[in-house]
Amino acid sequence: MPTFKDSKALQAYIKSQRTKKTTIGFVPTMGALHEGHISLVQASQKINDITVVSIFVNPTQFGDAKDLEKYPRTLQKDEELLYALQDDIVVFAPSALDLYNGKVESKPFNFKGIANEMEGRYRKGHFDGVGTVLELLFDVVKPDNAYFGQKDFQQLQIVRALVKITKQPVTIIGCPIHRENSGLAMSSRNQRLSKELKEDAAFIFKTLTRVKKDFDKMSCSQLTKYVEIAFKQHKTLELEYFEIANIETLKTVLR
Repeated sequence: MPTFKDSKALQAYIKSQRTKKTTIGFVPTMGALHEGHISLVQASQKINDITVVSIFVNPTQFGDAKDLEKYPRTLQKDEELLYALQDDIVVFAPSALDLYNGKVESKPFNFKGIANEMEGRYRKGHFDGVGTVLELLFDVVKPDNAYFGQKDFQQLQIVRALVKITKQPVTIIGCPIHRENSGLAMSSRNQRLSKELKEDAAFIFKTLTRVKKDFDKMSCSQLTKYVEIAFKQHKTLELEYFEIANIETLKTVLR
């Protein structure tokens, strides 16, 4: 399993491995890999000859410098996890200067409003950073298929919009959420939580499960009110937002 830190070296390797029938799968990550990431890699391995896994903490999608600094970086451990899989995996771990061709900044995209909903309201410029880095990665890897978890559903819709905007010939495949035994969605950021906070965070899944169960019995406004009250009563967690949204526009549904 080779690891590349230089874009041109990776491109040369992929070119040497490609034939007319070779398919390339791509799993972009920011590292600190967990079983959710591995499930994406395995989904790619099922239908592609080669799977490229990028490990890159993208600075342009962070609005908070401290958040960027604290993001977990575990490249050696990540490589060991991937080594345990089959040898059809290529790791790409570039520097920011290499990937961004010396100018580390995001560019604006017209995502037709979906970048301004939900997460976008609280993280201005975040999805421009996501779009910028993915366009760069797609240009380097030139994958046939790219895999993203449905945990970040808004991001998944952004990626699908990005491919239409940039006209890149890659199929975007959304994969099921991978959860811990408590129901908490697996995330690299969970590494920053104490055992107690991880137990508390499982309340999110418990609450969403209740909402799903009552979805046909209660209105969206009633369900939203239920969630707001539930979080107000929780001793640790504070609700930032809860939305029941249109799957295409991501605009809040009111009924």
